[in-house]
Amino acid sequence: MTIGFDDFLKVDIRCGVITRAEPYPEARKPAIKLWVDFGPELGEKKSSAQITRHYAPETLPGRQVLAVVNFPPRQIGKFMSEVLVLGVPDADGEVVLLTPDKDVPIGGRMY
Repeated sequence: MTIGFDDFLKVDIRCGVITRAEPYPEARKPAIKLWVDFGPELGEKKSSAQITRHYAPETLPGRQVLAVVNFPPRQIGKFMSEVLVLGVPDADGEVVLLTPDKDVPIGGRMY
């Protein structure tokens, strides 16, 4: 399926830094609750991420991540997920987070 460039521009992907991470044992699939700071324009947003295979909550604060910030909030169990943190599958189908390869200012929009 091909999309137009205008459709691509509708997806707002920003860089943020994880400020807090907690286990989310109540989720149907193993997950971690994330709080991600996107800077003064967007502030801190929450996300539930199925990243337990490669990441422990205590290793995540301070890590920069990319996330879609303009999807509507989604209820994940008792937790409201406000952004979609992005990842790609490894060889076993487990999520590996997408991160910039150099530190960048938080809130920066992908282009």
